[in-house]
Amino acid sequence: MDTVGDLARTLVLRTHQTRLNRELDTLGIEIATGFVRDPAAHLGGDVTGLVAIDRTLSQLETYRVNTAEAALLTGTMQTTLEEIQDRTEALSQVLLSVELTPNDEMFQTLSGEAEDTLQQMLNGLNRSVGGRFLFSGAATDGPSVIDSDTMLAELRGALAGETTAAGIEAQLDDWFDSTGGGFETTGYTGSDTALAPLRLSRTESVTLDIRADETVFRDMMKAVAGAVLASDETLGLSSEVKTELISTSALALQSAQASIVELRAGLGGVEERIGRTTARNSAERTATSLARLELVGTDEFETATRYENTRVQLESLYAITARSSRLSLTAFLS
Repeated sequence: MDTVGDLARTLVLRTHQTRLNRELDTLGIEIATGFVRDPAAHLGGDVTGLVAIDRTLSQLETYRVNTAEAALLTGTMQTTLEEIQDRTEALSQVLLSVELTPNDEMFQTLSGEAEDTLQQMLNGLNRSVGGRFLFSGAATDGPSVIDSDTMLAELRGALAGETTAAGIEAQLDDWFDSTGGGFETTGYTGSDTALAPLRLSRTESVTLDIRADETVFRDMMKAVAGAVLASDETLGLSSEVKTELISTSALALQSAQASIVELRAGLGGVEERIGRTTARNSAERTATSLARLELVGTDEFETATRYENTRVQLESLYAITARSSRLSLTAFLS
């Protein structure tokens, strides 16, 4: 019996099997990924270019996430501003009818419309996306303004004892506009600091600095709240004062439309910048990915051919090994 010869042959066959199995695994991974499994060996040890490309792709992925987030935030903000604009513009038209039929039923109806508008406006300013409140400045973890019931309760206390339109308007101005007034201390619950800029590319960044304490929002809230409280029973205002307050609110809302249009236009410019930057980043990412493919990509046809050849060799080796084992057993038994 040639025991030593059998053992040597078995060792050689096992060595070839291990090598072919490893090569088959490598080729399978390269077919699946489209890239060589060992870039360093493929590039002869010089991976400087590959590292630079991977770093660029990593940056571009960060920018992709940032631009997608910025597009979502600005799109939602634009939708919110559009809703506020449409609602307040429609309300102003309704409130102007107060002088046509100034009676208690009309006052109640108009004040009810105004209260619905105030609630929707404040809900819009407290809108959040993914747990981030849009109009709270840097304090994205909380709402930007108090709810309408709380605001109206605060205003009732501030207006108590006032019986003239001029007196009520002065108190509203003081609560909404004065430094240290009710709106600054209790009405606005966001931050005075703007949201940190979002980096969109190596050269572009945007700051989404629209907060609920903007003058245009204060003017609108003040006008709508005045129309709501005109019919408040606790204030006990005369019909003339109610009419004047509601009429003044309608005119104030119409005057505020230009400001919110300007605000929306500025936001639209930011949206356009985000869109352009997204397109540029996408083009750069495509070009960089192609460069990486040229550097460490595989030829699909060549790799598939090598995979098939290696598989055939491995199957042949298995067949030889099986036949050799049977022959060795026969020799042993004989």
